[in-house]
Amino acid sequence: MASQAEQFMEAAEKKVFDDEHRRKLKHNIGQYNKKVLEGKKQFSNYELARTRASALKTKVIENLDKYLIEFESNFIKRGGKVIWALDAEEAMREVIQIMKKSNSRVVVKSKSMVTEEVHFNKSLEKEGLVSLETDLGEVIQQMDDEPPYHIVTPAMHKSKEDVAKLFHEKLGTPIDWTPQQITAYVREDLREKYQTADVGVTGGNFLIADIGAVAVSENEGNALMSVSFPKIVISIVGIEKLIPSINDLDLYWPLLATNGTGQNMTVYNTILTGPKYPGEVDGPEEMYVILLDNGRTNILSKPEQRRALNCIRCGACLNGCPIYEGVGGHSYGTTYSGPIGSVLTPNMKNLQEFKHLSYASSLCGKCTEVCPVKIDLHKLLLTNRRDAVTEKSTKTENVIWFFWKGAMLKRSKMEKGGAKVKNFMLKQFFKKTWGDRRELPLVAPKSFNQIWKERRGVK
Repeated sequence: MASQAEQFMEAAEKKVFDDEHRRKLKHNIGQYNKKVLEGKKQFSNYELARTRASALKTKVIENLDKYLIEFESNFIKRGGKVIWALDAEEAMREVIQIMKKSNSRVVVKSKSMVTEEVHFNKSLEKEGLVSLETDLGEVIQQMDDEPPYHIVTPAMHKSKEDVAKLFHEKLGTPIDWTPQQITAYVREDLREKYQTADVGVTGGNFLIADIGAVAVSENEGNALMSVSFPKIVISIVGIEKLIPSINDLDLYWPLLATNGTGQNMTVYNTILTGPKYPGEVDGPEEMYVILLDNGRTNILSKPEQRRALNCIRCGACLNGCPIYEGVGGHSYGTTYSGPIGSVLTPNMKNLQEFKHLSYASSLCGKCTEVCPVKIDLHKLLLTNRRDAVTEKSTKTENVIWFFWKGAMLKRSKMEKGGAKVKNFMLKQFFKKTWGDRRELPLVAPKSFNQIWKERRGVK
């Protein structure tokens, strides 16, 4: 089986030379960029907001144990239940156990990247259970049996014609349907599913420690509907999503909306505090929050990389990245793509297996420039590269640089072999690294030192 790096290179090769794919992505990202510029106008001092958001998230990550306990205590006081999951398998075991215990079969699920991370839909399918996406973009992707293409916009790589064709092929709807007609069709179809589903599942944009609540932001109302009808609600949230207080939402909600979609605020912002109280009409009878680690403590243990846990999943770094715009989201082969995915994945999973992602960058710094919580993403990519070398996970590269260093430290060694030998060695060891579409540079027949000596008659 091909390695993750080989799969990435193969997928990237196809996408980067697919003109139609690049046209769609460039158009969609271009529309996003226009909106973001408009959204930033709501801030009287945008840089100050970024600095505050960064400092506050850093404070939380540095004291994560304290805030997690505070959140758990306050959520339990409101009647909720907290489950700690070490990895994706444990999280899904807990979900399936809850469903089987309550004889539940059907889930309505709002948009959530963390549920993609734990392979939620596939895990339920194996147990004969049904998970229905309710976000329009996710509905499209589930229908096409594809994972999300983008953190914020799951079907960013599809045009309206692509979507109409997909619905026509899968559901027999007219092939010339407009986005409005498709949206109306999905909305009507989902209404019944919301009312008959046994369980509602959400992710969480923020965990609020001081009141013990989950904050969910969206634009379609699907998350709100997913928690309003079912008797059981499950929120799966990464342990890094904490903020200290409900008062901090006035900082993070506008930053997330502006950088995610260019809005002042997303249309629906819901705070879930647990099951409904006696006398309340809406809300679940039971609510669970699954706090997911799944490699996050690996990052927390690294003083430099832990800054990446400040991420609020706005997707700004993806939209700013020239590599992402070329190769697209699916090429990465991971839940989180783009610069943030290239930083997180090797540390959450396996550095040896995913180190290639840290090299999928031009190091232009655009990702750092646009990050609303000031994560030094391009520097962290270099940090990952350094660790890959330090941990001896790049054996061939280490051997090559060992001999290069030996030659460079002594002039007589550097002059040995001549240009023919050096060009041969370059082709042998660097051809794959340099890529198929570039020619390796040729070593000159004589070095500068040799030419200098000849011109001055020095032997």
